[in-house]
Amino acid sequence: MLLGKRLGVKSIIILGGADVARDPELGYGIWLSQWKSILVKRALRSADCVLAVDQSLKEEAKILAGYNGSNITTLPTGYDALFWKPGLEKRNDILTVAVANDKARFRIKGIDYLIQAAQQMPATNFAVIGVEPSFAYTFRPPLNIKFYPAMTQEELLHFYQESIVYCQPSRREGLPNALCEAMLCGCVPVATNVGGNSTAIGDSGFLVPYADVASLISALKEALSSGSELTAKARARIVSLFPKEKRERELLKIIAGLAE
Repeated sequence: MLLGKRLGVKSIIILGGADVARDPELGYGIWLSQWKSILVKRALRSADCVLAVDQSLKEEAKILAGYNGSNITTLPTGYDALFWKPGLEKRNDILTVAVANDKARFRIKGIDYLIQAAQQMPATNFAVIGVEPSFAYTFRPPLNIKFYPAMTQEELLHFYQESIVYCQPSRREGLPNALCEAMLCGCVPVATNVGGNSTAIGDSGFLVPYADVASLISALKEALSSGSELTAKARARIVSLFPKEKRERELLKIIAGLAE
């Protein structure tokens, strides 16, 4: 970054949720490392442009890097609504997608709380994609929750299309791709009220406090019986707010502005 400044080369940093993570309780996040945090702080302050996928990440970056964030622009991720689309029949109950194959990520993604909810909803089927079954079963989940390793987008599409509810029980998030993809596929969203989850869902689903298992169970039950109105509303929200073409246009505009 500093070399680029000296050479007159413009720089852009793209922030995701992990880039502004600092969770001492779980020992998670690059900001827990003194030397890494110094490097990231300098990079953020010296970049010509920093792009955050959600306003919540911009605010966190300003606090962690200790500056006004004047070079930070919020530019949400864009999604392909022609690929991520509803299927013909909803046959499965609740789906969660989270790459979480160590204890810290498992808790960051809230899978431990999802397991607690599943234990109290024995007649409901849960599926979690992105967690190796051999690792997940060390947490002794109930029989009504199944775990699958990471999949291709084509394989994932079918799970989205066949699931009634998508659940994002995370401790922290940016603007979650899986949540938005699931909404495009007609899943009713249920998520914790953290980070960009509320930005994605708005009034088209259910938001609950993190780690409040009772509220999560209540929201999941309501979502399962909510009918087709929220299904259509969830898809329409992502189509309207986060089209892939909009992100491409805005990104090109930002690059052109830096090149002037």
